[in-house]
Amino acid sequence: MLTKLHSKSKLQLFLALLAGILFGFFLQKGGVSNYNIILGQLLLTDFTVIKIILTAIVVGMIGIYGMKSLGLVELHPKSGSFGKSVVGGLIFGLGFATLGYCPGTISAAVGQGNLDALIGGIIGIIIGAAIFAQWYPKLNKKFLHLGDFGDIRFPGLLKVNAWIVIIPLSVIIIGFLYWLESAGY
Repeated sequence: MLTKLHSKSKLQLFLALLAGILFGFFLQKGGVSNYNIILGQLLLTDFTVIKIILTAIVVGMIGIYGMKSLGLVELHPKSGSFGKSVVGGLIFGLGFATLGYCPGTISAAVGQGNLDALIGGIIGIIIGAAIFAQWYPKLNKKFLHLGDFGDIRFPGLLKVNAWIVIIPLSVIIIGFLYWLESAGY
């Protein structure tokens, strides 16, 4: 099944577009494309963003590893490093601090018609990507591989089956989400 999908690049692009549209739709419906909700999260007065992120983590963990268990997907994690984390964090932080959106919420905000996201966000993403592409050869040569920690994931680090991590972590996250809701956050 995977071999058939890998040979059909147009189908892959269509599925990616469909997934992106659904992702943006759910972000918008969840409210995280609303600047005031994002600001409320930063001020610790509105926990909508963290609820959506944690829900996505649980659904993603169970979904990806469920599909992996059924042989529907193969995981190809990229190696991480301190250098990559610093550069990525600085780029993300600069964009977030400048406009108040992350890349996902910018897309959802554009979809709902926010001009600040369309003009500032999309132009900012294009400019940021161009700057990164220009600097990439030097960054890659001198900085991105500093503190390389490979493609390690928690199950590999603990040397256990992935479900030994996923199930308890999902229960903890769901418990925390339940507490946030019942506490009125």
